[in-house]
Amino acid sequence: MLNLYMKKTFRTTSFFLLSTTLLAAGLAGCGNDNSKGADVTTEAPSSGMTVADSANMPTDSARMGKADGVMVDGVAMTPDRSIVQNAVQATGMRTLVQAVQAAGLDGTLSGPGPYTVFAPSNAAFDKLPKGAMAGLMKPESKDKLAGLLKYHVIASRLLAADLRDGQELTTMNGEKIKISVKDGKVMINNATVTTPDVVSNNGVTHIIDTVLMPPAETE
Repeated sequence: MLNLYMKKTFRTTSFFLLSTTLLAAGLAGCGNDNSKGADVTTEAPSSGMTVADSANMPTDSARMGKADGVMVDGVAMTPDRSIVQNAVQATGMRTLVQAVQAAGLDGTLSGPGPYTVFAPSNAAFDKLPKGAMAGLMKPESKDKLAGLLKYHVIASRLLAADLRDGQELTTMNGEKIKISVKDGKVMINNATVTTPDVVSNNGVTHIIDTVLMPPAETE
């Protein structure tokens, strides 16, 4: 009887020790897996030429513009209006509005978009050689005027925060513009952004102080 009892006790003790050993090994394995997982890093996307399109973030109200809008020439440009509807209210954008209408692009820029417009002010157009704008406004220059204006438009919604130093963006006329950002100042080619992030319901406008000239026009 004693021998039988000792055999049973030995088997029970051996089973307990084996189970405890396996459990400890299992826990150690789990610990190793977790530590390996902690070592895994996600590579950050390159910021070089990547452009974020805020149209893809409709729930981010901060990026979609303030309800009370941005003041331009004493008038609030609000996000419930289209790019054209906002522009026609600003006296300082009158030359651009007339040019957009003459080129037949007012319908396009009133559409769903989204668009980013680098919009020259009246003063920017005044920098052009004397008679240049009058010539472009003639009916026979409609295509040339449209090409010039399309050089100021990107087919996506880009806020100032989306623009990176050294970026090159393709405009609606197929040519590229270059972005420069230094000390908080944003430049498009040789033009400086004077009023950024005028958000509309179909895009965003950045007012600039110089008319952008396509490469073909500067050669």
